[in-house]
Amino acid sequence: MSAASVVAPLLLGIDLGTSSVKVLCVTCAGEVVGSGSAEYPVRAPQPGFAEQEAGLWWAAVQRAVRTASTGHADAIAAVGLSGQMHGAVLLDGTGALLGNAIIWPDQRSANQVRELTARVGAARLIETTGSPVATGFQAATLLWLRTQRPELFARIATVLAPKDWLRLHMTGALATDAGDGSGTLMLDVQARDWSPALLEAVGVARSQLPAVRPSTEIAGELLPAAAEALGLRAHTPVVVGSADTACGMLGAGTVESDTLLVNLSTGGQLVRPAAQPAVDTRGRLHTFCSALAPGSGGAGWYQMGATLNVGMALRWLRTQVLGWTGDDAYARMTARAAEVPPGAGGLLFLPYLVGERTPLLDPAARAAFLGLAAAHSQAHLVRAVLEGATFACYDAYRVLMEVGAGALPQQVLLAGGGARSLVWRQIVADVFGVEVRRLLVTEQSALGAALLAGHGAGLLDVAQAARTWARLDAPLPPDPVRQARYTELFALYTRAYPANREIMHALGALQNGI
Repeated sequence: MSAASVVAPLLLGIDLGTSSVKVLCVTCAGEVVGSGSAEYPVRAPQPGFAEQEAGLWWAAVQRAVRTASTGHADAIAAVGLSGQMHGAVLLDGTGALLGNAIIWPDQRSANQVRELTARVGAARLIETTGSPVATGFQAATLLWLRTQRPELFARIATVLAPKDWLRLHMTGALATDAGDGSGTLMLDVQARDWSPALLEAVGVARSQLPAVRPSTEIAGELLPAAAEALGLRAHTPVVVGSADTACGMLGAGTVESDTLLVNLSTGGQLVRPAAQPAVDTRGRLHTFCSALAPGSGGAGWYQMGATLNVGMALRWLRTQVLGWTGDDAYARMTARAAEVPPGAGGLLFLPYLVGERTPLLDPAARAAFLGLAAAHSQAHLVRAVLEGATFACYDAYRVLMEVGAGALPQQVLLAGGGARSLVWRQIVADVFGVEVRRLLVTEQSALGAALLAGHGAGLLDVAQAARTWARLDAPLPPDPVRQARYTELFALYTRAYPANREIMHALGALQNGI
């Protein structure tokens, strides 16, 4: 679409992800007219730690927004925000940052996970929050700071999720939404507000947390200095926004409970909307608030199986093992994977580089190649990593279908960067045994953020527009022969973790010296 043919007003969606920020500039009909992205690193100052510098977020956002809005800045009517879940950005009484943000892959709080679960009671915790607590969740991180860094904890005046810090920096407005709030594990998912019992258990006052507001509500306007840095008009409205998974559901048109969305991103999310906040009493799944309020035309909650090592596993192989660089590195890797048949020549990869959530709930799980032989090549390694990451998603899918008690989906919608690869999409189709359809706009969370912006500006109804904005490619069916092969391999995959759990934990205990 040429700049001359663009019809104002336009909407800007910003998704502050784990590895990069993605920005889309779209029309009110959902046509993308500009996009931009910029990366930033995850810091690991100690083994098991995962941190990011908020200043690098802001620098990346500036670059990505300027790229996405080139030629369209004056037509942007509103800005929506999406962001990685669970993380903690700490501010003092002046609003200054108290060090790096502690983000979701962080594992330092394993003891605090056990402490918080015992303090509240596992059943009560899940019933209230819709989820078990895990390392990297804001509640566990704050309890770790309270016990291990009491001087720093005493200086905390405000705790924010990543996208909420970004909005504060852009507008000066403090707020969060029920989607990001439920990801902290301090929100009552039925009341859609902070839980007094959980706040007391963590040791956080309500005054240290932002007010919970609707995702579509305008939180504030771009401050002149922020607008200049972004290349946008000052006083452009910015809505509250929501968590990346909740926004990704909107961008995929997944607003009713008859659709399964699989997101192949840094981690993997398998998401099914829910009309009621039903929870998995065994704690294998997460039930979180969606970006839609109940009764607004879509499901107000969703059930999610979350795996930690999908795109992260492929990136680890690319950078730390193969040392491949360049914009085409992932395309070259998946092309190599296509050179070898399913099963990677008898090589199985357990992708637990930073532990695992659904269904293991084990932060001490560790990755492994099983069956490695002298004949295996780079191609076999890449294919095994793709297959292992997909098996992890399928493991979570089985639990989601069990707890959801609904009909098995007839197709899987694929989102995220991994969906770009035809090789990977075919592996998903063959492992899951159902048709796969790729969302043609892979930055679904940024698209969902733009939808929220459009609703907040009064330009569209978010639930209705979500159903029409999603763009899908042709169905990709499974191959029966490959499906049978993967059924056999998946049976071995599910046996591998329990058979190696003790060894994983023992080796993990020795890794502090890495």
